Amino acid sequence: MITKAIEDYLKTIHSLHTHGNKVSTSSIAERLGVAQASVTGMIKKLAELKLVEHSPYHGVELTGSGNKIALEIIRHHRLLELYLAEAMGYSWDKVHDEAEKLEHFISEEFEDKMDAFLGSPTVDPHGAPIPTKEGHLPKHEYQPLLQVEPGRNVRILEVLDDDPEKLRYLGKLGLFPKSEIFVVSKGPFNGPVEIRIGNDTHYLGAEVASVIFVKELSEA
Repeated sequence: MITKAIEDYLKTIHSLHTHGNKVSTSSIAERLGVAQASVTGMIKKLAELKLVEHSPYHGVELTGSGNKIALEIIRHHRLLELYLAEAMGYSWDKVHDEAEKLEHFISEEFEDKMDAFLGSPTVDPHGAPIPTKEGHLPKHEYQPLLQVEPGRNVRILEVLDDDPEKLRYLGKLGLFPKSEIFVVSKGPFNGPVEIRIGNDTHYLGAEVASVIFVKELSEA
């Protein structure tokens, strides 16, 4: 039986892999806020169910079956986030936690009705791609804001959604998906990133800038 806990683990493994992280038991434990021993036990169970493969050199990887389940729950989550934002007026910093509570329990009919109501959307309120019903996840060609060289114009494509405080802060600065910004400078040794949006200049510390993913538009 595929439980809520199993779905949460598969979704977490998928998310860590998507954003370029090596998926280790420690990174899963940190993301889920659980003890590493608990993760080790669950990974063993998932491997027995043939939902993941685990090796010391490659970390944890989803099998085809595990990936299918992960994409289904991710689709539920991101459709719910968008529905909560557009139909119910939730702000972008609150939809994640609400969707986390609901994603495991909606029916396929409810999923289809949300999709139709929203006009078959392709991204959620944070810019993350929504998997199709057939299990295809569109690829975003983006890079972390921290890797962009000064003097570049970029458009924000996605902002990670797992920290409401950071989302509220970025929202106050107007840093939403589709916003265009100019990277003015970067301080050394993980120093702040100086950006300009419209006529406003802001300084983003590495911790905040690390949740923003962008696409370069042109050279200044």
